[in-house]
Amino acid sequence: MLPRTLAPAVFCLLFSPAALSAIYQWTDASGAVHFSDQPPRPGSGQAAVPATAIELNAPSVVPMSDNLGQSRRVSATRRSVEGLLARPKGTGRTSAGPSREAQQATCDGYRKRLARIQSRLRAGYSVSQGNRLRQQRREASQAYSRECILN
Repeated sequence: MLPRTLAPAVFCLLFSPAALSAIYQWTDASGAVHFSDQPPRPGSGQAAVPATAIELNAPSVVPMSDNLGQSRRVSATRRSVEGLLARPKGTGRTSAGPSREAQQATCDGYRKRLARIQSRLRAGYSVSQGNRLRQQRREASQAYSRECILN
């Protein structure tokens, strides 16, 4: 049995106008589809038109503060990635730049280093060794992106 204080609230919710109202859909004799909160009434000389009650799902509501928070997190992540990919100061190239062969050798070295680290990660490791290997992989991947992909 419901407590006395809860019973009026349940009664109001069950028999509120919003709970009792429905949306009806029907098609008239000319083929037009109608929607209304009341079923159709037969007019002068018209036959009764069958109406279907439509159940409406509750609208999906996302608070605006959640959207703004997500936007800030995405912007912060984007700035962080741009900062990681930015060329570190002091490593700028000279106006002539390295030769094509030297650049290729540097990129090959990064790829080999990443492959070695990945192989060691797949082979198994202790927790501290795994953390160190993942840090090395992050650093090598960032350097590879800066030097070989973005240029």
